[in-house]
Amino acid sequence: MERSVANEAPKATIMVEDYKKNLEFIEEVTSNVDEVQCRVLAEILSQNAHVEYLQRYNLNGSTDRETFKKLVPVITYEDIQPDIKRIAYGDKSPILCSQPISELLSSSGTSGGESKLIPSTEAALGRRLQLLKLLMSVMSQVAPDFGKGKGMYFMFISSEQKTPGGLLARFFTTSFYKSPYINCGYPCRKFTSPTATILCQDSYQSMYSQMLCGLCQNQEVLRVGSLFATGFIRGIRFLEKHWSLLCNDIRNGTINTQITDPSVREAVMEILKPDPKLADFIEAECSKDSWQGIITRLWPNTKYVDAILTGSMSQYIPILDYYSNSLPLISTLYGSSECHFGINLNPFCKPSEVSYTLIPTMCYFEFLPYHGNSGVIDSISMPKSLNEKEQQQLVDLADVEIGQEYELVVTTYSGLYRYRVGDVLRVAGYKNNAPRFNFLCRENVILSIGADFTNEVELQNAVKNAVGDLMPFDSQVTEYTSYVDITTIPSHYVIFWELNANDSTPVPPSVFEDCCLTIEESLNYFYREGRASNASIGPLEIRVVEIGTFDKLMDYCSSLGASMNQYKTPRCVKYAPLIELLNSRVVSRYFSPMCPKWVPGYKKWNNTS
Repeated sequence: MERSVANEAPKATIMVEDYKKNLEFIEEVTSNVDEVQCRVLAEILSQNAHVEYLQRYNLNGSTDRETFKKLVPVITYEDIQPDIKRIAYGDKSPILCSQPISELLSSSGTSGGESKLIPSTEAALGRRLQLLKLLMSVMSQVAPDFGKGKGMYFMFISSEQKTPGGLLARFFTTSFYKSPYINCGYPCRKFTSPTATILCQDSYQSMYSQMLCGLCQNQEVLRVGSLFATGFIRGIRFLEKHWSLLCNDIRNGTINTQITDPSVREAVMEILKPDPKLADFIEAECSKDSWQGIITRLWPNTKYVDAILTGSMSQYIPILDYYSNSLPLISTLYGSSECHFGINLNPFCKPSEVSYTLIPTMCYFEFLPYHGNSGVIDSISMPKSLNEKEQQQLVDLADVEIGQEYELVVTTYSGLYRYRVGDVLRVAGYKNNAPRFNFLCRENVILSIGADFTNEVELQNAVKNAVGDLMPFDSQVTEYTSYVDITTIPSHYVIFWELNANDSTPVPPSVFEDCCLTIEESLNYFYREGRASNASIGPLEIRVVEIGTFDKLMDYCSSLGASMNQYKTPRCVKYAPLIELLNSRVVSRYFSPMCPKWVPGYKKWNNTS
């Protein structure tokens, strides 16, 4: 024991020194933002001077900002999709990046309904880990009992495939959870979930076993969370449904026969021991009428809930407040498949005040002034190519203005150049000379539950595909809108339809159900995966409303100040009074009768041997 304690002391000292150096690094780079950004761009362009993509624009080895902006255009994913397809099919020449592409990271954004694939390198992983270590250093200063106890984090992997060229295509989280770097080398990142339970691809077995381990170690848990708020809420709702089975396992020290994965069973049985007293306690708490504060009741030492709660995830804040007895809710890190960008330097702020400081060494940042619709989605707009005047409007990280909104554009070490990420940010303030940003939304996304991001054009096409089923009955959809119903377990999409129907040929309920399924079949890969694979999304619902409902909707919007001349039906409603108005006029409801078709992988590869 003495030897163990002696060994721990030097480790703790090393950790403290690491934290100190990382905090000093943050101070340095946030104080010299423009200088660091110029250096980063020069490094990227120097390392990749001879790649095919930059040669197309005759950069000729130039590394200065002015030449780069003059010659290299601002792009979207579709502009480089042919290049990424070549990489996926095995072209190993330096197309986008001088370093070898180690894998393709699936983005939750889609192109043509399929996942976007973002090239990544081993060095890119190193930069992501650096940002996580910076975050751990910040947390060491502010988190209660930092470095002690365990975290009950629900972590899941998704299916991964090999491209025809042999590269793995998968989510960053899947790549990270399968790597040896999951704890970033810091002992403070101890989890209740054994690795085998995280890597189990069966969503039920993974959730069941992670919850079981979390309950068995309930006194050791000091923090809880998941990547997104939806993942943690899904865990609590799973507990609501299955607590009796879990209590039985804890009482007897056995694991349910539905858990068949041998590695999962072995990992859980190393933790699970018969504990009738704990089982009785959990049973008593879960049997109560109210589940308010269930987190602090079952895991009494929990200090905070850690999950992304910005953008579309903010709709889940009241639910987490209810379950957690208003524990602090923290959102710590801002990143994407393209790159990790920044961290929240004040993680214990109110969820509505979360801002991320972009770390200027991560990539080269630019910002396109955003003139969006202030949250009212009423027109179809897809990211378009920018003309010369619009390209000149982009500003650098050091030049953004407080209170202004921007679309994020990045140039990364791994081969994206002036790439529009699709995130809309607002400048909230500064850390030294580095701007802090509020994450507002994904550009043009109207419906989202978890990793699914459904835009307006996609929804319109899905509805268009479905309404054909009504034609034999002489019925047409005259207006529609949508919202995400988060009151159900799991949450689900709701489409409101107003019909022009022929009373002599009523539409059978089965046809409306077929319409629901047709819409689901038309939505993106991640929506269908959430429905068919991991059950994180409930069946889509169509609610038929009375004739004249959308006139009432327009009248209400006009009473709030909307222009009658410029009014367009919102294709998504989030304002509670509008949802209440629509629900008050529902005459019938229909649900999708089955899960939509979904197969792991990408359609363009499914027929490739």
